Amino acid sequence: MFKAVLIEKDDQGYRAKLTELPEDRLPDGDVAVDVEYSTLNYKDGLAITGKGPIVRAFPMVPGIDFAGVVRSTAHPDFAVGDRVVLNGWGVGEQHWGGLAQMAKVKGDWLIKLPSSMSSRRAMTIGTAGYTAMLCIMALERHGIRTGDGDVLVTGASGGVGSVAIVLLHKLGYRVVASTGRLEEGPYLKALGADEIIGRAPLAQAGKPLQKERWAAAIDSVGSHTLANICAGIKADGAVAACGMAQGLDLPTSVAPFILRGIALLGINSVTRPKAQRVEAWDRLSSLLSDSDLERTASEIGLGDVIATADRLIGGRVRGRTVVDVNR
Repeated sequence: MFKAVLIEKDDQGYRAKLTELPEDRLPDGDVAVDVEYSTLNYKDGLAITGKGPIVRAFPMVPGIDFAGVVRSTAHPDFAVGDRVVLNGWGVGEQHWGGLAQMAKVKGDWLIKLPSSMSSRRAMTIGTAGYTAMLCIMALERHGIRTGDGDVLVTGASGGVGSVAIVLLHKLGYRVVASTGRLEEGPYLKALGADEIIGRAPLAQAGKPLQKERWAAAIDSVGSHTLANICAGIKADGAVAACGMAQGLDLPTSVAPFILRGIALLGINSVTRPKAQRVEAWDRLSSLLSDSDLERTASEIGLGDVIATADRLIGGRVRGRTVVDVNR
């Protein structure tokens, strides 16, 4: 038996509960993992609360990422005892995910953790930090360098934003953090933000072409916020877009793309090729110290997940939420 958060939907409604399940309930997969840590991401919060159409099959164990130790394997790349991490691939949506003490998945979805990284450290970074690293890698491939100007980070006090600020600061960029919670200014400054701006002006409808303010941006918000960012990016700059907290729409025009030659880089963290995943995790391992990470994260037990999901969706959780599935 193993403990898990389980989401069910039937004639009695939509509900999430903490329960115990027999091992034979696990879905098909060629690698079984003893999960040590998972995280609570925004997508997990939507799944658990039912406030977004995340779950595609019921019943479902949520959790879009996890780290742990291989328990059994029929995959040639892994051996019993290997420490592994998983991000994306539809776990927690179409395939049982990481908010449980055990998981069974396709080995092709896993990568081995860098040798210096524990499961807890990996999940302090989590999918949010991994996504932030993918955003930075995309901006670097576009040619964005530290001398080009400020980099804007939206949703700055959230999971992606918090780790993005730390990474950008470590790499030498000047960081402007946008947040709807200005009281979090000291926290964001401690992470490495050089300037704090409010969320409200970016969240409203704006002109399609505005004053050039930032060389690049990492955006997890979408909608009017992303439109205003594009309107304010300097010539030949770029925006890495990885979220849609404000909405799926993009009410902008072609003006900044044609008249300033900016690029909009979509970041899909769910199905990245293995080589990009390995590169991202290797860089995360080398760039982030334990002290960097502890400032961005809080830890809860598996029994706290459901209540914390409500707070997360309500915008009352700061940074990363690490889940110790064994308490």
